[in-house]
Amino acid sequence: MSDTLETSQNPATASVKDMVRLRYAARELTNFPNLMARQATAGGHRSRFRGRGMDFDQVRIYQPGDDIRSIDWRVTARTQTAHTKIFSEERERPILVICDLRGAMFFGSQRLKSVVACEISAALAWAGIAANDRVGGVVFGQQKQVDIKSRRSHHAVLQYIHALQDFSSELLESRPERYCLADILEESRRFVLPGSTLFIVSDFHDFDASCHRHLFELARHGNVNLCHVFDPLEVELPPPSIYAVGDGESQTLLDSRSGELRRHYAEAYQERCNDLRATSERLAAGLLSFNTCKSILPVLARAYGKRSSRARR
Repeated sequence: MSDTLETSQNPATASVKDMVRLRYAARELTNFPNLMARQATAGGHRSRFRGRGMDFDQVRIYQPGDDIRSIDWRVTARTQTAHTKIFSEERERPILVICDLRGAMFFGSQRLKSVVACEISAALAWAGIAANDRVGGVVFGQQKQVDIKSRRSHHAVLQYIHALQDFSSELLESRPERYCLADILEESRRFVLPGSTLFIVSDFHDFDASCHRHLFELARHGNVNLCHVFDPLEVELPPPSIYAVGDGESQTLLDSRSGELRRHYAEAYQERCNDLRATSERLAAGLLSFNTCKSILPVLARAYGKRSSRARR
């Protein structure tokens, strides 16, 4: 087993060992969105559907078509009017984590966005398993993708983690991009089951109008949550000076002394964030932001921890 968890110590690639270790912290994320599931498979979450289930919900006046086995004879005898018991069924809520590991994620001032995205994806997958949900995932790289079928199994999460590590390692070699964000969202629709909780982990650098329609379609089938990964250098340029910057193949100089350039740079980032926030509000989708220079765990704990008041009903 130790050989399985061995991975390169290269900080530019995600560590399998670190992602496996997140399973312990993920146990504290007990307030995952409490959704009204649409599938009729047995599971661990309350459903909008009512019927014969494990948890008593209420007593109401008997209506034609109600199961006579559900009649509450004590209330009926006391009120002289037939009453029936209503139960709240448990329904399954599959978890699907979409991780964007394209070339733009291979960037960071202290830690790479790709490494942070892998950690977020792994933590969410472990939290789903801890909640006794079926968990699966899809990883999009520069030229290919891999999907892990949703299962209620630790092996599924480990398979997903190894895929994350493999794709993050491939970013060490710059390759032509096959996917844009709109392609990723459109392709993801193939994997989303009705009633799913969907997490999309990305920097959303190419989020545009063409993405809105695909997000709307995804939101029709399940609950969408956007995990926005950003680096402080994307928010504003570094202190005024001249910097050498490169993409691994070529190098140029960046002059950050221009006030106009700094203003346009900050406004472009803020405009994209505002668009992302507005879209999430229209779709009633969750939106979490992760700074690459900070730990992912406080953000997840505020959203889904035991003391969180944001659990969805």
